[in-house]
Order: sequence, then structure tokens, then C-alpha cells
Amino acid sequence: MIIPNFYTAIREHFAFTPTSGQDALMHDLAQFCLSRGEKRAFILRGYAGTGKTSVVSALVKALYSIHLAPVLVAPTGRAAKVLARYSGYEATTIHKAIYRESKVSGMDSIFDLGYNQRKGTLFIVDESSMIGTESEQQAFGSGNLLEDLIRYVYEGEDCSLLFVGDDAQLPPVGQVYSAALDRSALEAYGLTVSECTLTEVVRQALDNGVLREATALRNHLVNMDTIAPYQTICPNADLIALAPNEVVEQIDSSYRTVGMDEALIITRSNKRTNLYNKGIRARILGMEEQLQTGDRVMVSRNNYFWLPDGFIANGESLQIVRLRNEREMYGYHFVDALVRTVDNDMEMTATIWLDTLSTDTPEQNYQLQRDLYFKIAQDYPELQRFRRKLRDKIMESPYYNALQVRYAYAVTCHKSQGGQWKHVYIDAGALADKEYADIEDWRWLYTALTRASEKVFLLRPLKNTLTI
Repeated sequence: MIIPNFYTAIREHFAFTPTSGQDALMHDLAQFCLSRGEKRAFILRGYAGTGKTSVVSALVKALYSIHLAPVLVAPTGRAAKVLARYSGYEATTIHKAIYRESKVSGMDSIFDLGYNQRKGTLFIVDESSMIGTESEQQAFGSGNLLEDLIRYVYEGEDCSLLFVGDDAQLPPVGQVYSAALDRSALEAYGLTVSECTLTEVVRQALDNGVLREATALRNHLVNMDTIAPYQTICPNADLIALAPNEVVEQIDSSYRTVGMDEALIITRSNKRTNLYNKGIRARILGMEEQLQTGDRVMVSRNNYFWLPDGFIANGESLQIVRLRNEREMYGYHFVDALVRTVDNDMEMTATIWLDTLSTDTPEQNYQLQRDLYFKIAQDYPELQRFRRKLRDKIMESPYYNALQVRYAYAVTCHKSQGGQWKHVYIDAGALADKEYADIEDWRWLYTALTRASEKVFLLRPLKNTLTI
């Protein structure tokens, strides 16, 4: 297919009248997808409300129409499911796509980089701002996810990469910028890089007061302004500053009007998240037990055990439908649950690990998992000398594979990335009192703001509102 014809195919699958920037992008993508050459990459950045996902969706459909099926991946399970939903095709995590289990070291599997046997395939990577370059997961390849992804893709014959994201959002945890959306960083890996940034917010998006403020914040980031963020944001019909005595009533109103699955509190720390979750369950929902029917929880670790043909993604929201058989095993507490996925209304049964509900850090969860591993191992003294057989036996345990979840009424901003809710409550903590905001503050606030599709409510630290 020649480039003009493929541009027409992308345009036919685009559901709107394109802006000039979107139209130019479709031309550039058509040329990129049909060109040949070693180690080609394309960076697609887009402000919130610029139609980035609509263009990507049209591109995916156009590629399938000419039998050039792309590979769709994202850094987290939640982001992969969002990508699959808006593109209409299967997507998976980067880890699942590029790594293969090679051996066992203690309680952990070691995953080596797989071999890419595809030819002429475009890998589309959504939410690329979240891709890390530091060794945050030593069990996977080199520990540098971006480097491993690049190495894997270009081992295939004439394969290419399309990085999609917003570089104004939070970078990976512990890093100062998003290397996957930085041209010079990718060129340092020997890639030939094309790029495009969508900056024109579409008319229907500008009708939304939240997106108008997000655009203003984005412009401050571009201009490197240092202005106190709460002085910059202008309250309007879609963005509301709440007094402390209004918060409980307003959250309750959101639950009644848009539903509990469409209202979220975003905080600066897990400790603040736990305080909000505890306060909401006690003050607004009247829940006294550790976990109850109707509770909303968020999966905090990918789980491949309870769905034989899929996985329950880290970040996926679940509703508790029914609970039974709460019990103590290996010094920990578990309960069997019938749960319903919020995204696609699918029911499943699983065992939930209750001790993970209120941990403050991922490291605490890791230590719990490690301790449970060795306690289960004691059930198989005859296998102590056979590390792989012992590990395989432990991996069959419903307790070791119990769902790790957290209450989902409030989450940190990093946990919210890749998702969107109708009503978002932002607790900026000490940021609200800072005289000047730095770039990290701007990014945090911009990321939190763009999680909302309809309304944002600005909160101060609620020490006197949701008391514990």
C-alpha cells in the first residue's frame, strides 16, 4: 500500500473532523508505518484533550485493515486494559510481551528477555511516560525496562516502536523525567526517531472546565513557571474548592449521583490514602468489618491464578459481591470472595489476602509475600532439596496466589495513572501550602487533574474531617 492510501485508511477510521495537528500526525504516521529502515521509532506526545487516543485507535484499525496487526502494550495491567478498550484489540503488559521465565532463585522466578520472531511489526506502547530505566525489578531482564523493550523489538526483522504518552504526567517512580518520551534519550540507544506533539485541545474538550485548567497547568510546565498551584487554578462549575466541613457530604453526594466506581480521591502518599479509605468506610459507608459486601478494592499486584484465560491486572477495580469462609492460615488472614470487575462487569471467585488491605508501602507487601512463601514451603519437607519442584508446589497454593488488594476509595496519583473517573477529589497535602511549586509539583497536580472526566474537587489535608 502506498502512503496516501494508508493515510486515507487512518482518516476513515477517525471518528471526528481532525484538527490540523491531528491531520498532520496521520500523514506522519502513515509514512512512518510504511517506511523501511533499521531501528525506527516514533514519539507521539499529546496534551490532555488533544485526541491522542482517538488517533491511535484509528491507526490500529487501519493497520488491521491491511493485515499488519500491531502489538499493543503498556507498562501496567490497568493501562493495558484501557488501551485494549479504546483500540478495540487485545493489549498486554510490556513485561508479559517481552520476558520469559528462565529459572528460579529462592521464592522468585527470574525472567530473561525473550526473542522477537515477528517481522515488519509495529509495537504501540501506551502510557509511555511510566516506563522506567532504573533497576526497579531485578527479576526481569536487565532491570531497565526501556532498554529491554528496545532490545527485544529490534531483534525482530524490520520492527518499529510507537511511544504514546504525555510527558507532563508523572515520570516513573524515583526518576526525574520520562526517557521513553525524550528524543535524545531514545537516540542514545541508536534509534532513528520521529516525533509529534499534539497541543491543540479539541473544541469539545475545551467545554470541560477541568480540561481547560489542565491545559493551563500544562502551559505553566512548558514555560517553567513557578507559581503556587492553588493560586493558579481557577474554580469553576467543573472544578470546585471544598471547605473541610463540606467534604463528607460532597463525597456522599458523588457516590449517589455518579456511583462509587466513578468517584476517586487522589493523595500524595499511601499513608494519606489509608486514612481516607478508613475514614470513608467508617464515616460515609458505615462499614465496621475489615471487608464487607459492597466494598470497592483495587488489585495491587498482577494475578494470573484465578482467571485461566487471562489475568487480574494491578490497578484493576473490583466490587465485593459475596464473602465466605474467612480463616487464618500460616499466621495470616484470608477470605473467599465473589467479586465483580468494575471495568467489564465480569464476576469471578478468588481468595483475598486480608493482611494486604492497609499496608503503607509495596515493600511491606513484598515482605509479607516472602514470609508466606517460606511458611508454605514448610508443608513440603520432602521437596526442600528440589528448589524448582518446591517452588512449583507453592505456586499451586491458593494462599500464595491470593489476591492482594487495597481499598479503592482513595489512591496515590501514581496508582491512578492510566485511569479516569467522573469525579476526582485531589488532596495535594503540603503542596497546597507551598509558596512556590516546582516541576515535580506541577506534574503531580497535572496528572491528578487529568484523571477526571467531569468534575474535580480540591481538598486541603483533612485532619479535622475524616478523623480516625
